[in-house]
Amino acid sequence: MNFLAKHSAQLNGEVICPGDKSISQRIVMIASYLNADINITGFLNGNDPLSTANALNQIGAGIKINGTNVSITKREGPLASSSGAIDLGNSGTGIRLLMGFTSGLGIKATLTGDESLVKRPMKRVSIPLSEMGALVSTTPKGNPPVDILSGNLVDNFEYDMPISSAQVKSAILLAGLTANKKVTVIEKKITRDHTERMINFFGGNVDVTSEGEGRRITLHPTKLISKDHYKVAGDFSSASFLIVAGLIAKNSEILIKNVGLNKTRSGLLSVLKSMGANIQILNQKTECNEDVGDLLVKSSSLHGVEIGGAIIPNIIDEIPILSIAASCAEGKTTIKDAKELRVKESDRLEAIASGLKALNVPHYLYEDGIEISGVKEIFPSDEPIDSFGDHRIAMSFLISSLISTKDIKVLNCENIYTSFPSFFDEMNKLGLSMEKYG
Repeated sequence: MNFLAKHSAQLNGEVICPGDKSISQRIVMIASYLNADINITGFLNGNDPLSTANALNQIGAGIKINGTNVSITKREGPLASSSGAIDLGNSGTGIRLLMGFTSGLGIKATLTGDESLVKRPMKRVSIPLSEMGALVSTTPKGNPPVDILSGNLVDNFEYDMPISSAQVKSAILLAGLTANKKVTVIEKKITRDHTERMINFFGGNVDVTSEGEGRRITLHPTKLISKDHYKVAGDFSSASFLIVAGLIAKNSEILIKNVGLNKTRSGLLSVLKSMGANIQILNQKTECNEDVGDLLVKSSSLHGVEIGGAIIPNIIDEIPILSIAASCAEGKTTIKDAKELRVKESDRLEAIASGLKALNVPHYLYEDGIEISGVKEIFPSDEPIDSFGDHRIAMSFLISSLISTKDIKVLNCENIYTSFPSFFDEMNKLGLSMEKYG
């Protein structure tokens, strides 16, 4: 599925931010574990959360989805082993979190995924789970399929993460939760904390203390208390595409409503503001232990900055769209300490560099980052941009049409539906005309 985006649009209007992909996947897991009647609103009805919900149903969860509403009904028996392989599609979050979730339950499962997912590294999760006592195996290269057998998880397990990863941290915490064991995870740099917040929202006991630039997170065994309703906050990563679009388009003003503003996710706001962005936060409040609010975004003249260190795990998913902002910022923007981008849905550093080359934007690629020299106008080649099947790369370069002298063609955009299924409708509504081609 290839898309063409018309160049030089003006954006105006309001949009409601779609539900958070990470939170949507975590809430269906924890709600299934609660085994109670619960309604979830604001669920992201995208391919990744749907894959995770379907996987949970395969072990007996009984999840019913109607658009952005989810209902889970109390079942008679426990979650159980699956006789067939469980397909997580393209969801790296789903497979890694389920590795921990099912290991703690002591059930058997084989977790796999699509052509892209089976190339992604899983040892970062299987190693700590094995040290914890789980019986987890991957392919010799450390990829899916992942086989999980009934193990005997130890109590008072502590793990010092060699890389800062919310998925690894959450897998360990979920294993401790479902096995009713005390676990401690040490992260050198702060990562998104949706799992901790959600467990505490349902009456759990997760202690978090600062430790250098990172945190020490300890889950104490606690019986969770169900609630009738959970509302999913808007996805900041999805909002980031709308934010940058509003900043770089000329004479534009957009209001993005119900955006998740969790401080472990919204670091891009501080980065963009340091670049000169005109962004106002309105109607800020707390819902289901998550911060949310509305963002008013206006066209802005941006300038380059240097980014690295502790902020990187906070903005790791937003670096592709940040690269588009950097492409029209005055001066150079340097992004370092982002080697994790090389093991996402694509090698995102290579994908960003490939797209910038097609746009004729000067850049220099590092092993762990990229340097981008901003230009006043983009004069792209006539060749289409390869998204490498990566939703964030596809959306980022479609939005680059806002600062381009020509229409932008992007190949393989179908994975946009994994995280932001309403992307095309919402952007067209704001004023960016996109259409299928080829």
